[in-house]
Amino acid sequence: MPYNDELALRIRIALEGQDGMLERKMFGGLCFMLNGNVCCGVTNDDMMVRVGPNGQEEALAQPGARPMDFTGRSIKGFVFVGLQATLDDQVLAQWVERGVAFARTLPVK
Repeated sequence: MPYNDELALRIRIALEGQDGMLERKMFGGLCFMLNGNVCCGVTNDDMMVRVGPNGQEEALAQPGARPMDFTGRSIKGFVFVGLQATLDDQVLAQWVERGVAFARTLPVK
């Protein structure tokens, strides 16, 4: 299983009503893209959130968040949030909104 289907479904629900959303398999999982820009996704059991370079420090201070790391180096502007930290729908929605808010600052692709 490349990504947690239940977590992906919960993210889809949190994104309902957002115009310009696409889903694409990438980063070894499933990414949700707003106007062509990644905003969040699922890899294994982790939620991936694009918070931007300026939002990374604040995001990493939240429970369950850690640097997004595939190759031994963290990817700037992205964080992983562990499954246990996203079990509450309200917390999950807050993470989704962080990703959407950052993606809205980027040019449409």
